[in-house]
Amino acid sequence: MENIFQTSRFLVVIAVITAAVSSLLVYVSCINIVFYTVKATLLNLPDSAKGGKALIVELLKILDLLLIGITLQVIAISLYRLFITPSNSHESKFLAAFNIKDFHDLKITLVQVTSVVLVILFLEHAVEFGGTIETLYLGAAIAIVIAASTFAWRSMKE
Repeated sequence: MENIFQTSRFLVVIAVITAAVSSLLVYVSCINIVFYTVKATLLNLPDSAKGGKALIVELLKILDLLLIGITLQVIAISLYRLFITPSNSHESKFLAAFNIKDFHDLKITLVQVTSVVLVILFLEHAVEFGGTIETLYLGAAIAIVIAASTFAWRSMKE
């Protein structure tokens, strides 16, 4: 029975491949989006604050996508190192950069990255729509989620 459980850890390969392919697709999409954004900007440079804001929102959305791509990459590599090759996980410079030594550390890293993505999402909305009541509601909702995430993160740390 122990052998079955030991070998079943290789089922994690499904999650690793899915996360890695997803990360790659996000990166390729971002390259394509940046190419077309640069092309459109050079052909039609913004000549007003409104046009500049539209460009900023587009760039923030690209940054948001890249953070999600990085998160998917972290998930893929972390799951591989933690479950498939657990004996080598302490040697991984990639995981050491994120301070990921076990599954618990991976969860904490994901909570932190999610908080950053939410802040960028709010910033996109604030730049695009300005100081509306909806922006206030969105900011309050994001603040509650980040506060809860921070509380959960600190609870996981102990």
